[in-house]
Amino acid sequence: MTFQLIKDAILGKEQDFTKLSLKTAIVILAIPMILEMMMESLFAVVDIFFVAKLGSDAIATVGLTESVVVLVYAVGFGISMAATALISRRFGEKEYGEAGSVAFQLLMVGGTISVILGVLGWIFAADILGLMGAEPAVVASGVVYSRIIFAGNTAIMLLFLINGAFRGAGQAHHAMRSLWIANGLNIILDPLLIFGMGNWAGLGLEGAAVATTLGRSIGVLYQLYHLFNGKHRLKILRQNIEISWQIILKILNISIGGMGQFLIDSVSWIALTRMNAEFGSTALAGYTIAFRILIFTILPAWGLSGAAATLVGQNLGANQPERANTAVWLTTRYTVIFMASVTGIYLIFSKQLAGFFTDIPEIRDIAAQGLWVIALGYVFFAIGMVLTQAFNGAGDTKTPAWINIGVLWFMEIPLAYILAFPFGLEYLGIFIAIAFSHSFHSLVTLYFFRKGKWKTMKV
Repeated sequence: MTFQLIKDAILGKEQDFTKLSLKTAIVILAIPMILEMMMESLFAVVDIFFVAKLGSDAIATVGLTESVVVLVYAVGFGISMAATALISRRFGEKEYGEAGSVAFQLLMVGGTISVILGVLGWIFAADILGLMGAEPAVVASGVVYSRIIFAGNTAIMLLFLINGAFRGAGQAHHAMRSLWIANGLNIILDPLLIFGMGNWAGLGLEGAAVATTLGRSIGVLYQLYHLFNGKHRLKILRQNIEISWQIILKILNISIGGMGQFLIDSVSWIALTRMNAEFGSTALAGYTIAFRILIFTILPAWGLSGAAATLVGQNLGANQPERANTAVWLTTRYTVIFMASVTGIYLIFSKQLAGFFTDIPEIRDIAAQGLWVIALGYVFFAIGMVLTQAFNGAGDTKTPAWINIGVLWFMEIPLAYILAFPFGLEYLGIFIAIAFSHSFHSLVTLYFFRKGKWKTMKV
């Protein structure tokens, strides 16, 4: 029975998640979502593994660029939330044709925004690195890398939002496979384009940017093929290819809250990265490595909690709010178990994990310290992730956005500054602020979730 469930999840057998056993539904949705997010996190881990061999300036460039590209991720995740909420609701209502129209409008919105951001990023890449506190050597060596990453943000944006649509439709296997393709190519191309082969010396740091952009772009082509081939419930047919301002307004309304969540989180991350830059490239490199490793487990947990978003959306569409509520608490239980297990690994093996990415003792020790300090809040993080995704799946993206403002801007940033500078804890103070603030964030989210307003959302 277990093997059959895993097989159905990976092969993508289409199910009615408004009637299927909830435990079975969570497994079928969560397995490909976890594998998808693991592939997404591998992008970060693979890049930093190879880039670390180019030295601390290269690592710092990646860290600073990533902290700004997170703004693109924020927009992509915001539209992705709208995709999951709207399409899961249409699927719960069995309005599959309408879901196809939503998918087309999503492509229009995401594509337009990504082109604008790409042009701005290409033009102002050097200025952005300078504003982030990069040393002159880092700006000089990293500006081309940053331009390629910024210009390639269309692939990032479309990958996120189309996968959000697939997840809302319960077709998480397509999202998983697109990331497998994209990441598989990145793993192959990264060392080749960075270090070269034979008499070709490679592109250095710029090779990492080209590899990532090419990998993601091929993943997007795979997604588009499955959206337009007409073989699945979620499909874009000829009659769907027309602009609907009504749907676009719905997408923007939900996306604003979703973008707000991640933009607020991103601004907080940028502020923390900027603080870390005050302690030099070594501290920034250790901070970057720690977060790349942490992402490897945080994203799979997001993948697991994504099952809650789909189940909430589809079951609210089918007018079954209590079933949606039960699905959230079951998913929370499984996510807590996963994050508790990961906490033990980080507490015991933090130095070994950090040492896998760098043999520079100072950088390794800072990264290891970040791992075990932040991991202390992991169980709380699990609760917050699932409940936030449940809000988003219901189409209530604004409540988590307000919580982010209150906790991340008015608690995390000031606390990090006070601990890092007046108290003299430097980067350790920033790590402590992250662990404490995100744990408190989960408790606030729990309070508002239990009020139950999300059950009445109409999208």
